[in-house]
Amino acid sequence: MSTGHWASAGDLPWERDVAEGAGGAVRLADGRVLLAGGADARLTATAEVALFTPATGTWSPTAPLRTPRRMHATTVLADGRVLVTGGYTGLLPFPTRSLATAEVYDPESGRWTDTEPMGQARCGHSATLLPDGRVLVAGGCDRRSRDSDRSLTSAEVFDPADGGRWTATGDLADARAYHPAAALADGSVLVAGGWAATGRDMSAGTSLAHCERYDPAAGTWAPTAGFAVPRSGHQLTPLRDGSVLATGGGPSGAIGPDGRLDPYSLATAERYHPGPGTWTREPDMPCGRLLHRAVPLPSGEVLVVGGSTDPLYDAGLSSAVRYDPLSRSWSPAPGMTVGRTEFAAVPLADGRILVTAGAIRTGPSMPPGGHHHLTRTSELFTDR
Repeated sequence: MSTGHWASAGDLPWERDVAEGAGGAVRLADGRVLLAGGADARLTATAEVALFTPATGTWSPTAPLRTPRRMHATTVLADGRVLVTGGYTGLLPFPTRSLATAEVYDPESGRWTDTEPMGQARCGHSATLLPDGRVLVAGGCDRRSRDSDRSLTSAEVFDPADGGRWTATGDLADARAYHPAAALADGSVLVAGGWAATGRDMSAGTSLAHCERYDPAAGTWAPTAGFAVPRSGHQLTPLRDGSVLATGGGPSGAIGPDGRLDPYSLATAERYHPGPGTWTREPDMPCGRLLHRAVPLPSGEVLVVGGSTDPLYDAGLSSAVRYDPLSRSWSPAPGMTVGRTEFAAVPLADGRILVTAGAIRTGPSMPPGGHHHLTRTSELFTDR
């Protein structure tokens, strides 16, 4: 029997697309949630920023970003400020015209200030807070030539204690973009899968199975065991025992269990064990999904919600499931009122899960000449 329930929360001031990667909403030290940037229905980058107050269940505008951006990364610093890095600005470009700029939000003053720019312009990168308060930015995508993109191997570190300076660190072993990253208990960082550009076309690329770990003390990357199948548009969720759950994603032409090409979203799940550096295959989710969200619940379980299906990406899913790491099993959870993909999901301090924004319909499901159908709605999941 499914447990938990959804309740409506206040609408955002505007409809918003929240691209995959690390550019979603973040919880501030005082419990509020910050959503910065994103895109409108034409996938034009926006500068608007809003704050969600859990006590009232409402959103309110705050100071906009200094530069409109989408496919950026948003990271809460150890001192409570928020770092926003990279992305692109204006209309969705091809080739990609990524940003090297970065800016910091101070919740006390409600203001944004520019920092020193990154050494490499990038979008679709990962950004991870390290134990010593620095931020690791890795990979991403940028322009290769006037008619092609490239995925990046470069990585750099932001140090708030050193005047907000950026310092280059060891390169990734494999170029990748739109990949998730997870901070591990030993202080290292896991990046897993993602996407690599392979040709002179906006859709020319391949999903990756390669995974690697970053050692902050040495400033170097080392390959670790890879996925059983390539994944992009998937999620990584750290679990209480230190392992990491990987769910769903797009296979980029993976071979299914029957030996035939499988073009659809993955229902498979895998679990990374940092000690031996290995992945184990977990039971499949009830259905495949990508561009979904997977967030931890107070019980130690993981709520997997929303997303879409490959290859059409045409409509957001409202369904949700929950994973129990102890029994290694999936169970149904109540679905959202609004099906959505490319949305934000944040655990609140009181244990509830906030979901907001996202795309309801895209691509073939839209009328000819239509744009993405986005939502400004928000919902709260309570696990009881």
